[in-house]
Amino acid sequence: MPTSNVESFQLGELNCWRIRHGQAELVIAQQGAHIISYQVDGDEPLIWSNPGALFKSGKPIRGGMPICWPWFGNFQKNPSSVQAMRESDEPAKAHGEVRAIDWELMGVGEDGDALIVEFIQPRAEGHLPGWPHTVGLKLHIRLDTALNVSLVSFNAGAEDVTLSQALHSYFAVSDVGQISVEGLDGVEYLNTLESWDTQNVQVGNITFTGETDRIYQDTPDLISVVDPKWERRIKIQTTGSQSAIVWNPWIDKTKTFDDMQADGWKSMVCVETANVMTDVVTLKPGDMHALSVSIWAEPLAEA
Repeated sequence: MPTSNVESFQLGELNCWRIRHGQAELVIAQQGAHIISYQVDGDEPLIWSNPGALFKSGKPIRGGMPICWPWFGNFQKNPSSVQAMRESDEPAKAHGEVRAIDWELMGVGEDGDALIVEFIQPRAEGHLPGWPHTVGLKLHIRLDTALNVSLVSFNAGAEDVTLSQALHSYFAVSDVGQISVEGLDGVEYLNTLESWDTQNVQVGNITFTGETDRIYQDTPDLISVVDPKWERRIKIQTTGSQSAIVWNPWIDKTKTFDDMQADGWKSMVCVETANVMTDVVTLKPGDMHALSVSIWAEPLAEA
């Protein structure tokens, strides 16, 4: 059985844990139940740990795997899909309320050869601004031969609840200009840099030559990031999701961030597991939904 170890430490203003399981290391912050990094010994990191990140109380962490809930997106850019989920006239925070507040660590335990880590977010049960719904919210992490992450929502209230969400994964790459994302050929998408109304169709693999911000709909359950320089294919296997966001800020957008190095855009790409746009989730009383992703890498020759 793989050996495991859990170490608590402070990163800036945030409480964090370094979790070792076998050859894998996971770093996670209490704020946002935010996975900061994930790496297997001897390999390049899978989840991108932003060297320019700011670890301040109340400030969302850039990089890693932010949790966007109970809505995804930015009110100023896409008010219809965000504001309809709220009961407040105040502008909505981008990507919801839970990524910048503390979660409660419920426990770390073993399940055979796997390690289980679970967090809950008590404020989701009727105590978030503009969100008077009673929804049990849990993050379930399983470390085995992959990083398996599930965001579980349970409607404990008496009325239907509609939400959008994402596991906003930043993947580490050798050079974003040299990689590709495969598995989305023929899938429709919105290019949010141009229009929120015009549907496009992906032709072939996605490559990157500038700022990219696309929402893909009716997606398959397996997408891959192909990285020839690092000779690997990152596999992204999802359940409970039929939408994905592919994002890279490139040069000019990165200059507007106070928490990303000027060349940070080169070493990351976001392929986000989501429920957005036509893929939003409506939970009847007593219903549960799990948004899940499993992440691992394979050598290109074997994939």
